[in-house]
Amino acid sequence: MSQPDVLIDGVGLTCAEVRSIAQDKATVQVDAAGLHRAAAAHMMVKELAARGQVYGRTTGVGANRLVPVTVDEPAGDTHGMRLLRSHAAGAGPTLDPVIARAMLVVRVNQLAAGGSGVGPEVLTALTEALNRGLAPTAYTFGGIGTGDLTALACTALCLLGELPWRGGQLPPLQFDPADALGFVSSNAALIGEAALACANLSDLLAAATVVGALAFLGTEGNPEAYDEFVHQARPHPGQQVVAAQLRRLLNGQRTWFARIQDPYSYRALPQVHGSAVDAAQVLDRTLSVELNSAGENPLVDVAGARVLHNANFHMAHLGLALDSLRIALYQTAALSVARTTTLLEPAITGLTPFLASGPAGSSGLMILEYVAQSALADLRQCALPAALATAVVSRGLEEHAPFSAQAARNTTQAVAAYRVILAVELVAAVRALRMRSAVLAPGPLRDAYDLAAGVLPEQTVDRPLDIDVAAAATLLATAQDTDAGPFLADFLG
Repeated sequence: MSQPDVLIDGVGLTCAEVRSIAQDKATVQVDAAGLHRAAAAHMMVKELAARGQVYGRTTGVGANRLVPVTVDEPAGDTHGMRLLRSHAAGAGPTLDPVIARAMLVVRVNQLAAGGSGVGPEVLTALTEALNRGLAPTAYTFGGIGTGDLTALACTALCLLGELPWRGGQLPPLQFDPADALGFVSSNAALIGEAALACANLSDLLAAATVVGALAFLGTEGNPEAYDEFVHQARPHPGQQVVAAQLRRLLNGQRTWFARIQDPYSYRALPQVHGSAVDAAQVLDRTLSVELNSAGENPLVDVAGARVLHNANFHMAHLGLALDSLRIALYQTAALSVARTTTLLEPAITGLTPFLASGPAGSSGLMILEYVAQSALADLRQCALPAALATAVVSRGLEEHAPFSAQAARNTTQAVAAYRVILAVELVAAVRALRMRSAVLAPGPLRDAYDLAAGVLPEQTVDRPLDIDVAAAATLLATAQDTDAGPFLADFLG
């Protein structure tokens, strides 16, 4: 094939690369070293299974772990095939195709890390599915943070030709049925969804600083709260980063301000938004480990000629990072809604109520405050920690679950709600600056304003506002498609 966009090596996959493959359909190839590691582990686990017990290959699974199984069975009715068919029991909506493809990306990279014992032909088939733009038929419900068994069992049946792919077809693969547990013993769906959410949210958090700076100008804010001396006195990393970004964006803009102290939504922006930036970085670091680890059970140690039964499938670290992020995200989202409220308040802006024009009693942007509060309410529900729940399954053997899959799903929904909240703030900020006939000094903030003003309708008479919110949302960088033009996040420098 031609040079791939992304080379999978089992050690260096990033959240941005997961998104580029899963969403933007960048081409992918597994490097030779990754295929070699997979082949070596496959040969080793077959040898070890021939000499003794290997969980899931020579035994049942879960509470059936002590039950020996027959290795030499009729083709098509092996223990491995029964395992795949019985575990392909997900329910609810089918996985979003992008999330399903992200699952494939993660599983390929995990297999390339070695340790699963799954044959290299499976890696090749998965990369072929990705390069053809396919997504497996898998379902939302089934994972509880200890393995995406149902989604990956469905994926295996797609590879075998027993379930249909979405988006096209792939020749059926005949892989070793003994590889069944080795293939499904992974949290690839959870990790893939979390990686997509992390990449998308990183863009939104960067864009939010730009939107906040525009709202600051729209309300004639006081820049004193962003002074470097203030943030050196309390040097949390994210707080310092956001304050420095605001200083850079506001550099050269007018120095007159309307108040000695602004509302918290402006004055505490570095502290609150910086906390979300810090939480996103924790998630990114956690995902860097999860994306590039052989979190397999059992884990094949080729050099030591052994298999190790373990609990590296338990996603407590990732679940807690996701829960923490959503709580921090709610805090900064609430500040965004509060800034929208200030932009609609004449006592703060000196402009008309709701930034309306036309006959007395015109509504202007009144309804967008409701839209933002509605999205914030959804985000609040999503912010509830999934880790507060647990479960006991498989006859009591598996007596704990972090529900990290639910944490990832809630994070996806929270990111979507946050995008709406920021879009509303951007619409209000641009209208306020227009009504002021503001002339911004040259620099990145004026460039960002010009970009937003270029796509948001100028009419201020009462009219449907859905087109405004949709246009604003497209500027909030949730995908790095180089053909899509600039995003607001690009102006942070």
